[in-house]
Amino acid sequence: MPLQKHLILVGPMGAGKSTIGRLLSEQLSCSFVDIDKEIEERSGATIPWIFDIEGEEGFRDRETQAIVEMCKEPPQIIATGGGCILRLQNRQCIVQSGVVIYLATSVEQQLQRTGRDKNRPLLQTQNPKKTLEVMAEVRNPLYSEVADLYIDTNLKPTKLVMQEILSFLEE
Repeated sequence: MPLQKHLILVGPMGAGKSTIGRLLSEQLSCSFVDIDKEIEERSGATIPWIFDIEGEEGFRDRETQAIVEMCKEPPQIIATGGGCILRLQNRQCIVQSGVVIYLATSVEQQLQRTGRDKNRPLLQTQNPKKTLEVMAEVRNPLYSEVADLYIDTNLKPTKLVMQEILSFLEE
């Protein structure tokens, strides 16, 4: 089943966007791009380094540029960063460019999956749980706003999540 439009995965960090994206890419025999990895490759720097030097705003500028450019490519699977939906331009771009899948998860699950990951600058705080709760309050309504499909990935095997997406695409 060749993709007619991009398949764009949105959701908080730790929801499984990259993992699910890679699985779908194999299953559908199409290319996969992780926006965060794309930014690192283009800049030759890690995301924490970009945050340190350019701040979150500089990182978000790079993110918007990558999203806009990737959405001009032939249909592929795109895993976005958790904060990409903060910018209206990004939300408009992904809604116009593809089928948007919102992979949701709880703050507890996010902490389990990302707790020791030093590549997540926004979690390098005294209270990562509080940070994630505040992010969820702001971001979850935006993920819902752009989503064509909502999937709760909490404690759900990745293959089951992939199957739900494939079933949705077949409909």
